[in-house]
Amino acid sequence: MQKGILFVLSGPSGVGKGTVLEGLMDDYNDINYSISVTTRTPREDEINGDDYFFVSREKFEEMKEKNQFLETAKVHGNYYGTPRHYVEECLSKGEDIILEIDIQGAKQIKKEFDDAVYIFLLPPNYEELKTRLEKRDSETPESLKRRLKNASEEISEVKNYDYSIVNDKVGDTVEEVKKVIKKERKLKKRGKV
Repeated sequence: MQKGILFVLSGPSGVGKGTVLEGLMDDYNDINYSISVTTRTPREDEINGDDYFFVSREKFEEMKEKNQFLETAKVHGNYYGTPRHYVEECLSKGEDIILEIDIQGAKQIKKEFDDAVYIFLLPPNYEELKTRLEKRDSETPESLKRRLKNASEEISEVKNYDYSIVNDKVGDTVEEVKKVIKKERKLKKRGKV
């Protein structure tokens, strides 16, 4: 059986990774999604086990010690990780899976999965990114400043990705991500990957 394809969707905080992924999953049901584990506090509309698995820092450290993550990162003072078991199980069954992770996590995944497909989401511009972060209404002035400062460093990583897509209109961006998935599947079928 042919192994599934691992897709990694990444980009700076506030670019809309979660919104794009949600749009993709709403009408594209032949790809799996791995829910990340985090120590951060849930936002008002987030559901444990749906958006993230919210755990204590102690539980996160315990899982990390047991090698239960493919990657972990400390982002804006909170820890995030991708559960290893679910991803490896999907790939071994020949199923494709997509991860929505930050730049640090993508670098770690690349060490273990050099055949994964890396997609970078870019904001239309800096002002739009700032507006999106402010609209979340979950950022303190300090965290907003930190996220915007980190964004310029994160955007410089786009050169290490297979694809870059500007997230201007969510619907268009979702369609672009679908095109990437379809293209990569065709390449794999033809033995080009």
